[in-house]
Amino acid sequence: MCVDYTDLNRACPKDSFSLPKIDQLIDPTSGNKLLSFMDAFLGYNQIMMQPSDQDKTSFITDQGLYCYKVMPFGLKNASAIYQRMVNKLFKQQIGKSIEVYIDDMITKSLEAGQRPRDLL
Repeated sequence: MCVDYTDLNRACPKDSFSLPKIDQLIDPTSGNKLLSFMDAFLGYNQIMMQPSDQDKTSFITDQGLYCYKVMPFGLKNASAIYQRMVNKLFKQQIGKSIEVYIDDMITKSLEAGQRPRDLL
């Protein structure tokens, strides 16, 4: 399902949370023996919408009127909201054993023997 949120995005104030710059994520991975690249499955859809905001995501199909209960793709602030969430979740590991860009993650280990610890 693809919904055009142009009008809703115009009405929403921009979230000023900054996304990391790619070079800030890639440079720290050099010199590591093991890297794992991961993508969060349906990442945005794992964040629940506030009940008071669900009706703002409504759309009509030939089956009826629907709205999202989870954060859909296409909302102006979705990336900033998701990045803020993963930064909070992985606060202790970011910059050490994990780098995160929205729903993409890299785990890194300098030595193979420390891999299990780095994944915890």
